[in-house]
Amino acid sequence: MTVTLDRRGLLGAGVAGAASVGLSGVAGAKPVLAKGMRKADFKGAIAAMRAVVGPEWVFADEDAVRPWRKTYVPDPSGRHAPVGAVCPGTVEEVQALVKIANQFRQPLWPVSTGKNMGYGMTSTAAPGQVVLDLKRMNRIISVDPELCTALVEPGVTYRQLKDYLVEHNLPLWIDVPTVGPVASPVGNTLDRGVGYTPYGEHFMVQCGMEVVLPNGEILRTGMGSTRNPSAWQAFKWGYGPYLDGLFTQSNFGVVTKMGMWLMPAPPVYKPFVVRHKRVEDVAKIVEAMRPLRISNIIPNVVLMMSAGYQLAMFQRRGEIWDHPEPVTDEALMAAGAKVGLGYWNTYFALYGTPEMIAANEAIVRAAFAAIDGEVLTEAEMQGNPYFHHHATLMQGGLSLEEVGIVRWKGAGGGLAWFAPVAPAKGNETTGQIALAKQILGRHGFDYTSAFAIGSRELHHIIALLYDKSDPEEEKRADACYRELVAGFGERGWASYRTGVHAMDLVAQQYGAVNRAFNATLKHAIDPNHILAPGKSGIA
Repeated sequence: MTVTLDRRGLLGAGVAGAASVGLSGVAGAKPVLAKGMRKADFKGAIAAMRAVVGPEWVFADEDAVRPWRKTYVPDPSGRHAPVGAVCPGTVEEVQALVKIANQFRQPLWPVSTGKNMGYGMTSTAAPGQVVLDLKRMNRIISVDPELCTALVEPGVTYRQLKDYLVEHNLPLWIDVPTVGPVASPVGNTLDRGVGYTPYGEHFMVQCGMEVVLPNGEILRTGMGSTRNPSAWQAFKWGYGPYLDGLFTQSNFGVVTKMGMWLMPAPPVYKPFVVRHKRVEDVAKIVEAMRPLRISNIIPNVVLMMSAGYQLAMFQRRGEIWDHPEPVTDEALMAAGAKVGLGYWNTYFALYGTPEMIAANEAIVRAAFAAIDGEVLTEAEMQGNPYFHHHATLMQGGLSLEEVGIVRWKGAGGGLAWFAPVAPAKGNETTGQIALAKQILGRHGFDYTSAFAIGSRELHHIIALLYDKSDPEEEKRADACYRELVAGFGERGWASYRTGVHAMDLVAQQYGAVNRAFNATLKHAIDPNHILAPGKSGIA
């Protein structure tokens, strides 16, 4: 027999244990309760949660949980579907819910806004979890215009923070990820996401956290635990071991407040793109860009976008290529040329006074002239939607245009980002591209990619685009992603971030000692394993 949820969100007749519940994610798949959970435990946990936040903020029947089950990453077996969701409104409610989770051994999966599209949304790493959705905790607690800092709750979106700065006429910029309007600064930072301005390394400009620990206690990191803290958002380190990093990409606590640094609006902002026509130009682009990034002549995270990735934002595959085999480089170059793109399109910006920009522009132009790069500004690219998109992002502007890539293969909307990291050296690029094309081609998928050039590192961002409405294609996408993780891992190119469908596999690339140390910490602070078991491969 199976255990099913009735329309009131309580468990109906069935047997105890890790039984199925009626929340199918794919045809024939039934999400299961967490290991060791009994139907009475689940029923008790749901009832207790309703007593804390009110019945209107607890969701446990099939229809009600459906919004939290939406995901773009491959999940052919349906194992990543949550069994419920609860939405607290205060930190005190979070504390109470954590204590309930310990009492009934009901795992919770914390999310901020759950809009990390290519990484899992609000789906869970392991079965049987209740989503702890923090979207109602959406207060901008403070903004200091002199120190250029903010303190926000996890439900705050980049749109909300941007609107606040505009409303109060504050000359400060935010830094946004791809889906900035709907994403959370807290959630993106905790997953170590990046953006496009000089403040693009989001965790580097984070300062101070409030965390509900697995036992329900509140920890404030950095200067936040001192009496009457005045430097909580000004000084990252505090005293003793630095703790903030422990709460990124982990399941060691629930972050309920986070400090962040905001960028003062520069006197002048000037965006650029450098076009290169050939696939093989990639190595020399990285070689030219690295010294400019390390010296901070170019201060923002540089994106080197392939024509394939850019075209997918605004066009559908059938408009460019009507064959089942992967799109060829030649077809992408031809289609890109029609809309003002090279094969590689490298976006960066200069910030500062007119004199600073003029001096640095001369250096940049000389560097790219030496490698036959076509350097273009807004004047030359006026009206080009691809340039406008990146020019918007590189000044902290908001856009959802990149979401269009999920429609590349049709209405099915499948997307899984694969993001291996390498040193920012040209000789690291060609081997990665060859390996990616080999694996993707073997499974019948297109090479849709970008390179993000940090100060010293290179992120190879590959968008695995597939039709999620086709069960067989979803299985192929899942197999392809796993082969990418293992194949790149063998070459030392491990991913820095991944979706819920591959967290354990990515963790394996970092070795047994690393995993054992994380497991030791987890068991010490969360002996009942009630916070996000499976997150980042930490059970």
